[in-house]
Amino acid sequence: MPISTITSKSTTGVISSGTAVASTSGTSIDFTGIPSWVKRITVMFNGVSTNGSSILLIQLGTSSGIENTGYTSAAWTGNTTTVSQTTGLALSGLGSASYFLRGNATICLLDASTRVWSFSSLVQQEGASTMAMGGGNKTLSATLDRVRITTVNGTDTFDAGSINILYE
Repeated sequence: MPISTITSKSTTGVISSGTAVASTSGTSIDFTGIPSWVKRITVMFNGVSTNGSSILLIQLGTSSGIENTGYTSAAWTGNTTTVSQTTGLALSGLGSASYFLRGNATICLLDASTRVWSFSSLVQQEGASTMAMGGGNKTLSATLDRVRITTVNGTDTFDAGSINILYE
């Protein structure tokens, strides 16, 4: 089988970093202004926690706003807890105010013609002494330009840690 040539459409040719955001207040953390040429986004979590027990998830958006339906996502946590989500990309199977999330989630453009994005994550849940992994996908209605980190219930408040993104 021949090897395919892959070319970068990045205007900078390097990985670009967002600005780290303290996840110590609010019910969501948004990263906006993501360039249209981006094919991969890495979301990084450093000790992220909320005041409730709702599971953290990532939602994708376009210039029209965040899309909160149409996701195919599941996450598993080391204690055999599995959850499925259709409102976002699930990061773990457990939620608790005493857990602190550390790790990365990667979102990659699978098909530019249909705007399908693929997702995978591997995070540590400090406080639960477990690892969690998630996977899934989302077809967007237009070009991605924003990412939101929130909870399934949308009302738990962030109270610790920081979040940043890399994009390329």
